[in-house]
Amino acid sequence: MDQSHPPQPPKPAQAAPAPQTVRSPGPMRYKKRHKGLVVGFLLLVLLPLSAVAAYLYLFATDQYASRVGFSVRSEEMASSEADFLGGLRALSSGSSKDSDVLYEFIGSQQIVELIDAELDLVSIFSKPETDPFFAYDPNGTIEDLVEYWGRMVKTDYDSGTGLIEIRANAFTAEDAQAISRAIFVASSDLVNRLSAIAREDITRYSLEELNNSLDLLKTARQAMARFRNETKIVDPSADIAGQMGLLTSLQTQLSEALIELDVLRITTRENDPRIRDLERRIDVIQKRIEEERQRFGISSEDTDGDAFSSLLADYEALAIDLNFAEESYLLARAAYNTALAQSRRQSRYLAAYVEPTLAQRAEYPKRTLLLVLTGFSLILGWAILVLCFYSLRDRK
Repeated sequence: MDQSHPPQPPKPAQAAPAPQTVRSPGPMRYKKRHKGLVVGFLLLVLLPLSAVAAYLYLFATDQYASRVGFSVRSEEMASSEADFLGGLRALSSGSSKDSDVLYEFIGSQQIVELIDAELDLVSIFSKPETDPFFAYDPNGTIEDLVEYWGRMVKTDYDSGTGLIEIRANAFTAEDAQAISRAIFVASSDLVNRLSAIAREDITRYSLEELNNSLDLLKTARQAMARFRNETKIVDPSADIAGQMGLLTSLQTQLSEALIELDVLRITTRENDPRIRDLERRIDVIQKRIEEERQRFGISSEDTDGDAFSSLLADYEALAIDLNFAEESYLLARAAYNTALAQSRRQSRYLAAYVEPTLAQRAEYPKRTLLLVLTGFSLILGWAILVLCFYSLRDRK
């Protein structure tokens, strides 16, 4: 008998899951770190910025600016005699170098000491008693004054054109103008000193050349005088020509006398008085010829042509040296006179293209600009600290 299972009742259908309810976010709650950021922003940004703004607009003293612009100008020697001394123009040209020196001088301790002795910079820069940041401490040293000078005096130098422009700040317009005028005067004095040194170098160099040329001229003249004393000849070119004519005439007479003597010896007796007369005449002529030779230091063994040529060559060499020495002396004398004339006038000077100005309103300090830069710096510092804080927090 088959056993059948009883029929199973159908399974009930599964119920659908109940829908989830989405909670709406509640009000945003500040955590402890958020409060720290706000407090840090207040302490590191707003509070210092407010203090800076209060100082700038309540305590900072107005500053007036005076400007002056100038450049170094030079005069070149225009005389042709100066070409003999080629180094003179090189010594007198160098305005660009002077501008470089002048630029360094304006920021140096030397000019600060000069103007302080003239205007009392300590009193000028320490006038505002309620402005300790922008005012100068009267108890400072000279190094402090030079550093403060760099803050109050700004120099703009164009090395290409050689133009120098200076802006001098002070707490009154009159003081600023006095400082800029004193800077111009001190700079002009420096350029004058440099110019005086250059003129002294030119004069000394030309004087040395003049003395050398004078010594050369003396030596040449002494050599010529010694030659004339030894040879007893003033102008060998003229004397030699005359002397050669005299010797030629004597030799002609000697030849004629010798011929006549030979003829007499052939045609007459030995005791003929005319023979003795001719012999005496020949002796006189020969002695005369020998004396003329001795005047030139020529012995009877020397040939006339070689002796006279050597004598004339010596004289021409001495004459060339003397002529060169005389021309050198004349050129050196003219150059020295030119150098003296140049030294009597100012070859380099300071030309102002902007006279010291007198301000009518205060331009400094730039309060708005300083406040913006201070705020930007404070915000940047605060942001860096916040980033560092979160970077360290994320590593934990």
